[in-house]
Amino acid sequence: MLYTSAQIAKMLSKLKSELTALQNVEAMSRTFLASVGEDPEDVRPEYDYAETKEKIAALEEKIRKIKHAVNVFNTVTVIPEFGMTIDEILVYIPQLSALKQKLTEMASVLPKQREDPMYGNKSNIIDYRYANYDIDAVRADLEEVTDKLAAAQLALDTVNHSAVIELDI
Repeated sequence: MLYTSAQIAKMLSKLKSELTALQNVEAMSRTFLASVGEDPEDVRPEYDYAETKEKIAALEEKIRKIKHAVNVFNTVTVIPEFGMTIDEILVYIPQLSALKQKLTEMASVLPKQREDPMYGNKSNIIDYRYANYDIDAVRADLEEVTDKLAAAQLALDTVNHSAVIELDI
């Protein structure tokens, strides 16, 4: 069947939840306590090791196959606006985010700012911190990076909601 990346993400989330729930039930039921004098059969939880093992293995295999299909899709599907594959964009977006954060900090300084004296320092010397770069150039770069990041995220979202992946599961 054909699915979009967004649909597959929801499918994977559901499968991971099922797997976690099954593993939690197994962890709670593979051993049990019975008090002295209590018949263990009266408090024994239902648990079938072989059946549980098969269900876990089947879910893990399904998750593996789906993730592999997504990985292959991500390495061959090009986002035209950027000339990059999805896996490249998935690296590029965090790089842009880090650059945006740095530029935001740089754009937020004053050209000249008085340094706060250290606590308890009673010196008469006043220190000033100066920006050693063109703040307006940084602000222009910040605007460009912000636009580029938004465009990359939008392009990825568009592909994730429109391009389809064939899954045989």
